[in-house]
Amino acid sequence: MSHDPHPESESLGYLNVAEVLEAFEESRLTSVELLDALLERTSALDQSGPTLRALAALNERALEEATTLDEERSRGLRRGPLHGVPVLIKDNIEALGLPGSAGSSALRSRESRDAHLVARLRDAGALVWGSTNLSEWANIRSSHSTSGWSATGGLVGNPWSLDRSAGGSSSGSGAAVAAGYGPLAIGTETDGSITCPASLNGVFGLKPTVGAVPVDGVVPISRSQDSPGPLARDVDSLARAFAVLSGRGEVAVPSVVLARARSWRTGHPGTDELLERVLDDLAGPLALSDTQPPEPDERVSEDEVTVLLCELSDDLSAYLATRPGEGPRSLADVIIHEVAHADTELAYFGHDLLERALASGGRNHPGYSEARARNLEWATTTLDVALSGADVVLSGAYAPAWKSDLVTGDHPAGVSPAIQAAAIAGWPIMSLPAGLVKGLPVGLTLVARPGEEWALLHAARRVEVLLEPIGRPTWKTPERG
Repeated sequence: MSHDPHPESESLGYLNVAEVLEAFEESRLTSVELLDALLERTSALDQSGPTLRALAALNERALEEATTLDEERSRGLRRGPLHGVPVLIKDNIEALGLPGSAGSSALRSRESRDAHLVARLRDAGALVWGSTNLSEWANIRSSHSTSGWSATGGLVGNPWSLDRSAGGSSSGSGAAVAAGYGPLAIGTETDGSITCPASLNGVFGLKPTVGAVPVDGVVPISRSQDSPGPLARDVDSLARAFAVLSGRGEVAVPSVVLARARSWRTGHPGTDELLERVLDDLAGPLALSDTQPPEPDERVSEDEVTVLLCELSDDLSAYLATRPGEGPRSLADVIIHEVAHADTELAYFGHDLLERALASGGRNHPGYSEARARNLEWATTTLDVALSGADVVLSGAYAPAWKSDLVTGDHPAGVSPAIQAAAIAGWPIMSLPAGLVKGLPVGLTLVARPGEEWALLHAARRVEVLLEPIGRPTWKTPERG
């Protein structure tokens, strides 16, 4: 199969935010009509068709809310810049009417509130109509995990090739946008969890500076690295979403100087060859300078794991202790629940990372502070070199999507050091579709200094118009090789 198996709802599913708003204003479309088309499309593609499994849950009041938004528009009322625009949120983000379970059966009975970022979306008029599946607990359960799998949602497929990974941990968000489940989805990133699914699914993703978007009401991993952000099909949609999520209106950026990180490569030959050609083509129009930032050594990853596990121990327990409803009140309770429900929770891989986090003692672990200090020193020094004389630096993102494997776990073919450096430092990063390798998408990253999202988005707009569109997913069915 090499085409969308359900084209009847394709056109509406692939509208971007600006196109949706224009259709509303010209009375060519209503929020109810768009929601009906998306529900038809997701019903066909998510469960009964190719079983994409990108969705975690639907908001049962979405139709009622869409009707209200339409009525307000008919009276000339606009709540904000996203009035009537359908938005999906990752299942680790709390919202009224959605589980906010992080993919775990442990949280399915807990009450959900509107996370701060969801309240901002609603205040802007967005229609929060469902949540997206994810790598359970945002992929910090097992050193042998399969990205995109959760006990409550199953395994997310990649619409470019259904046997391939949709990435982690915002796998459902990336797959949903690529599959035409509406113009906008919200994910979260700790290290690669927005940029990875954006790259693997051939969509646009922005991870803002840590702290730019509020994280209260978001199931945490790490206070120092967690950051929610949007995934969409163009830069303009990311910009509109970021303005709402951050509460910061667009800032005029007179000029942006761009650089190219020559030493940051994914390590995958086909990907690096394509990205080299793309960056060569961009070098002239964008006046790219060259930089040579260092690559990480094994100590960097070891330190990052120490930091994340220590912070998970403290931050997840603190979150669970204050969330309303019945269920686990601490990380220790989560582990007990998973052991008691091993037939579903531990069906394919264990939870050794949760156990290591619990054993760490949290931020009181004797090696935590030193590990965090070394991590920050490497990341900020590396990024300073990468951005030498520039406002934004470009490099690759990830190699093409690997085949999903619930037996042996993930086996990605390569990733740019830009991802880890920006994650550790908490600096903003985005991924844009750069092209196809053997029919699968690969992305280009752009990184800027903290708080410089508008410079990053300005640069991304310049890059976007120079890149060849990659088209829509091919919906290939699994094959050998």
